[in-house]
Amino acid sequence: MSRDALEQNQIPIYFVAVIAAAIGGLIAPAAAQSLNALVTPTIAVLMYAMFLQIPFLDLRESLSNKRFMSALLIANFVLIPLLVWALTRGLADHPAILIGALLVLLTPCIDYVVVFTHIGKGDSRAILAATPILLLLQLVLLPVYLAFMLGEQSEVVISIGPFVEAFLALIVAPLLFAVVTAALAKRSRVVCSWNTVWAWMPVPAMAAVLIAVVGSQISPVVRDIDQLLPVIPVYIGFMLLAPVVGALASRAYKLPASTARAVTFSTATRNSLVVLPLALALPEEIRGLAAAAVITQTLVELVGELVYIRAVPILIWRK
Repeated sequence: MSRDALEQNQIPIYFVAVIAAAIGGLIAPAAAQSLNALVTPTIAVLMYAMFLQIPFLDLRESLSNKRFMSALLIANFVLIPLLVWALTRGLADHPAILIGALLVLLTPCIDYVVVFTHIGKGDSRAILAATPILLLLQLVLLPVYLAFMLGEQSEVVISIGPFVEAFLALIVAPLLFAVVTAALAKRSRVVCSWNTVWAWMPVPAMAAVLIAVVGSQISPVVRDIDQLLPVIPVYIGFMLLAPVVGALASRAYKLPASTARAVTFSTATRNSLVVLPLALALPEEIRGLAAAAVITQTLVELVGELVYIRAVPILIWRK
């Protein structure tokens, strides 16, 4: 299979991975729990593979289209947080799933959003170039959002040391390795060949992450489904309204179709696989439900993306 064929068929690959992991996790839950140890390393590998595809050494490209960047940032860091705040007010009596929902819904995706944008006929190159900005801003703003939306419970989340460790292991370390690799590739044929090999890795790495995450977490999700029921309408509401937010922001900045679709996919696609270890780093009494809430959002979102890749090209903007 060629690299292009692999990328074109990645959505079916991901769904096969999810279904296989779910079945395995339900049939042999004890064995599937061992996959927990693979979650962090597989996500780190995925992030390194994705970061190698991002032009970190030329950030001007991500800033050159001011209308696109303005719409993208306003939508993701002003309008979406307002939407999330409104949607999650009903979860105040369920602190564990509230924290899980906030972690995942407040952070725009920085990896497979590029894939879905491309399939949905959006400007995936623009999203790829904007990824460093999205990453930096969510790292800075997430504690602020949590402090505001959690109120008295915010100290439970923000003061936990493992959050910093997870960000260092999953974001900073792969990011630094990717930047160094990109710099060395211009001087070394060996490193350039290394980059060529790793260009094949995002799809297999994403499948591996989905297997590790879903396989290890599906049993707790099914076990706690009655406690997770309050968050499911929140995720469905987000799935329906987040693309509208992206479309409205794009309309306000008069973006052409391709970049408007990119903004729409960005607002609708969340950073679930990256924030999962953060949920698992929460205090013991809430980490299980919080992680289950994050996984539940992933499952809802994957269904939503199948709708988006067909609806967004038709609705934004079909002349």
